[in-house]
Amino acid sequence: MTAADLDTVAAIAAVGFPDHFEGRDCFENRLTLNPSGCFVLAGEGGSPRGYLVAYPWTANAAPALNTLIETIPDDASVMYLHDLALAPAVRGGGWSRPIVERLAQEAGAAGWPALTLVAVNDAAPFWERHGFEGVDPPGMADKLAGYGAGARYMVRRLKA
Repeated sequence: MTAADLDTVAAIAAVGFPDHFEGRDCFENRLTLNPSGCFVLAGEGGSPRGYLVAYPWTANAAPALNTLIETIPDDASVMYLHDLALAPAVRGGGWSRPIVERLAQEAGAAGWPALTLVAVNDAAPFWERHGFEGVDPPGMADKLAGYGAGARYMVRRLKA
């Protein structure tokens, strides 16, 4: 992902997560914090069809939606998969597995023991197919309140 992709990424996010708005500035912030964890999934001709954003974060925690982060937490101990979204025209076309596996491989090689995420929009079964399992650490329900009904904190353990 580059700065030139941010308008398209924000547009894909608006379609993919209409009830969980995050502005362009949020994606720009994550790209600045962890460029190696920000990917654009491009179609023919290089046009963005989706994106994935991930960055180091604290285990058993989830950042508030649509907020800017000043720095990666000093106690970051997992790679947090903030977002994966695809344009409607390419959903179901096998685009998600390669990028999730790439993230898992790179995060494991870098020494992160796990990927974590918050599944929204009843997406837990989708993430289970990608090796994630739902967990319920103490206090997580309160942290997930802003993510909407049915939000699930999920973890995928990695091998280095």
